Amino acid sequence: MANIKSEFNHICITSHPKISEAKKLSEKISSFLDARGVTSKYGQFNEGEFSKIIENGETDLLISLGGDGTMLRSGHLCGPSNVPVLGINLGKFGFLTEIESNQWQNLLPRLFDGKYWVEKRMMLRAEQWRGSNKIGTWEVLNEVVVTRGQIIRPVHLTATVDGSFLATYVADGMIAATATGSTAYALAAGGPILPPELRNILIVAVAPHLSVDRAVVLPEGATVSITVHTDHQAVLSPDGQPPVEMNDGDRIDACASDHSVKFIRFQEPDYFYRNLTLHMSQNPSTVNSR
Repeated sequence: MANIKSEFNHICITSHPKISEAKKLSEKISSFLDARGVTSKYGQFNEGEFSKIIENGETDLLISLGGDGTMLRSGHLCGPSNVPVLGINLGKFGFLTEIESNQWQNLLPRLFDGKYWVEKRMMLRAEQWRGSNKIGTWEVLNEVVVTRGQIIRPVHLTATVDGSFLATYVADGMIAATATGSTAYALAAGGPILPPELRNILIVAVAPHLSVDRAVVLPEGATVSITVHTDHQAVLSPDGQPPVEMNDGDRIDACASDHSVKFIRFQEPDYFYRNLTLHMSQNPSTVNSR
């Protein structure tokens, strides 16, 4: 087949290492791209390897095979480098993915025909402070969660917005989420569903005890600070990554990142509401499937 001029001339394909059929599918997609004169590279998800390729500007697109967790990791890598992500669902929900595993042969050619659109999703930047020392920084697509550890006791949390006191919580935890994250943990905690294109910060308490139990939606330019007051274990979880220990008095500052994650979309822009109804009516995690 003759080469087709496209903005996607170098494409990486990455997959979840525990999905058995991902390697074979990666090979098929790579062959499909090679036949169209597109340079492709594929392999299991390795943040060290793929981060170098992305940061060095060696790829125009990352095709991500897996579930929403794989898409989150792909977003973490690609957002800061402005590299778009196309997700092929091999997981359960597929809230963030665009293509089912049996659709790729019909839909991928649309990349080279320009029949797609790019959806930008806001990221959050979170910083952990211990006194005047910054302990860590993360960029997340879903949320940052400050929560209790293994001991089943609530933590005391103080929330401020742009330095002004908002509320004190006694709760299992507190979530600061993006609109993307509003359909993740924040939804399970009783928060509202926000359209994905919104650039707001959503604050939701997890199992608050005699505390404010309503979610708060903040504008993009706001910074929410969550301070921990506890004499037992408390942890920070950024986008479901391994928990980070927090000490009494530690503070998490969360604000809109300078970066966005760009997703390739073939569906109509109202896809979110159609898919939301489908996902809400039947949770695939409750059946015996990956």
